[in-house]
Amino acid sequence: MSIKFTLLGCGSSMGVPRIDGFFGKCNPKNKKNYRTRCSALISSKKKNILIDTSPDLRQQLIKNKIANINSVFYTHYHADQTHGINDLRAFFLKNKTQIPVYCDKQTMNFLTSNFKYCFVNFKGYPATLKINSLKKVHSFDSKNNNIRIEYFEVKHGFINSLGYLINKKCAYISDVNEIYKKDFKKLFGIKTFVVDCLKFKKHPTHFNLNEVLSLVEKLKPKKTILTNLHTDLDYKKLKQILPRNVIPAYDGLTINL
Repeated sequence: MSIKFTLLGCGSSMGVPRIDGFFGKCNPKNKKNYRTRCSALISSKKKNILIDTSPDLRQQLIKNKIANINSVFYTHYHADQTHGINDLRAFFLKNKTQIPVYCDKQTMNFLTSNFKYCFVNFKGYPATLKINSLKKVHSFDSKNNNIRIEYFEVKHGFINSLGYLINKKCAYISDVNEIYKKDFKKLFGIKTFVVDCLKFKKHPTHFNLNEVLSLVEKLKPKKTILTNLHTDLDYKKLKQILPRNVIPAYDGLTINL
């Protein structure tokens, strides 16, 4: 089995439709316009590595028939990336071992204070997760399928978020409004570039479409996938106006690395 990368969710912070049924400009007849909040999965035959625990994590894993999670990496501490964390408890019950979680210091402080019960034994309930600091590069061996994960910081409005480079072939940057120039070299010509594209209009904490397309011209990835899509961006209409090597994401989109 090759290593696969799956976008479990590709919607913005309230998803599409919103909880009140609002689709915005997205056509509800197109299933690719139904978007849960952003999270992703790196998988090999024996490893499932999750990026972020969105509030929709439970339905994402059930829909994609993911029966186990071996470790979790976080991009940042915002609610749409973290608030599905409790659903990881099922994998602790299944495997009888704490699930390792990797994140930066800000996210670590947020998780251990707001979801303390996940990380420490509490009134007879065992800790289900083990918090870990990030190394620059993490490698996970699964026989012939080695998974290499390297992080780098990006600007996300008033905070830094993390992007992840997987096996030097796929970059995943779900929440960003600026990529620091020092990291352009590692991203240049990459096979798959998965990047935040919230709206058509400019936004203070996320890339808009024009900004992404300008970045694509500079970095020249082989393929670009737009994620974190708001209700402004209808899948079919967006796809029609994009360059041939740029496509909108949809929930469940899977690529081979």
